[in-house]
Amino acid sequence: MLIVAGHARRPVSSIGTTDQLRRNNLSNILGLLHRNGPFSRAELTRMTGLNRSTIGAVVGDLTDLRLVYERMPERVTRAGRPSPVVHIDDRSVAIAVNPEVDAVHVGLVALGGQVLKHVRVETAKTPSAEQVVKLATTAIADILAGQDRELRVVGVGVAVPGQVRLSDGRLREATHMGWFEQPLAAMFERSTGYPACAANAAVLAMRAESTFGAVRDVDDLVYIIGGASGIGGGVLTGGRLLTGTDGYAGEFGHTFVRSGGAACHCGARGCFEAEVTQQQLLDSVGLQAAGADRLAAALAKSTDPQVAELVAHSLDLLGIVVRNAVNLFNPKVVMLSGFLAALHRAARDDSALVGEAIRSARESVRIQDAALGADQLMVGAAEIVFDELIADPAACVALNAQTV
Repeated sequence: MLIVAGHARRPVSSIGTTDQLRRNNLSNILGLLHRNGPFSRAELTRMTGLNRSTIGAVVGDLTDLRLVYERMPERVTRAGRPSPVVHIDDRSVAIAVNPEVDAVHVGLVALGGQVLKHVRVETAKTPSAEQVVKLATTAIADILAGQDRELRVVGVGVAVPGQVRLSDGRLREATHMGWFEQPLAAMFERSTGYPACAANAAVLAMRAESTFGAVRDVDDLVYIIGGASGIGGGVLTGGRLLTGTDGYAGEFGHTFVRSGGAACHCGARGCFEAEVTQQQLLDSVGLQAAGADRLAAALAKSTDPQVAELVAHSLDLLGIVVRNAVNLFNPKVVMLSGFLAALHRAARDDSALVGEAIRSARESVRIQDAALGADQLMVGAAEIVFDELIADPAACVALNAQTV
């Protein structure tokens, strides 16, 4: 069982009142469809162990809540009456926000993980928290006004490049942004009128990959992402997120990689994210920040010896971080994302990254690039919103009855 951030699958056979069992069944079936796509009623019956009449009642309730719909399969491969296929109704949506040092990303994500819209609002300089809320609120209004159908907004999820306290979602520090002690979720709630929650961006990106991406069945994972606002990451061990006391675990960007190195925003010297930056790599091949998705191809095409030297040096430092991660956590997969995935593609082989790790640990690990690309953070931010909906669909729909 994969438990990434706060929502676990509830046991179908939980002992309790009829209403409790109904809520559990609604939660289980909706979560199953959200994470895995459509299933027939017959498949849901086999997968959950519930009887046909109970599945029929649950699907009926979810249909009435406008969370799922049914249609007959296009192809019938076996004799007998075909079982209706249950699909997620994508009219329930979450708003996703990811502030960076040079832009604010705003997206509209449907239940089921599909990104319906993703816009990048560029900023002339690093925005303040107040400016991010204002820019995002305007973008949200524009996105929703441009939709040609009725949607139900469940809430706003904010993926923050900084330390967010697990207990209450308060931003403690985002050093690249120059933010400290900001009640970001509350600020978004006041500005947009929707419920809002915030969490560390890297952890949310990892969650997106674990739920919908390339490591859906991996329970022991180290995830490291590099972007405009630095380097972060997360760790899954035994299917559970390693959080630390307050939720700040996984800061791979602050791994010490060089004695007497560059000054870091955190106040130390020689941190990985101070020594290896997206901007350095973009500048080396003449790309702007908006063209970061073309970095891997540009590095591969370059014949400039200075670019080759920068890539080699950056890979050496990335290797220190990966080696430490493999030795400490013994993961099945080390996943690289953002500009670190671009660096990985420039490497001749993975031995440069894991060759100096403990032999017994490196024998079973693989290095893998993230699969969801630019949509990672949008999907991850939406997941913390959909947690509430999936945990108790009827109650959440009643609370978020407003449609746009």
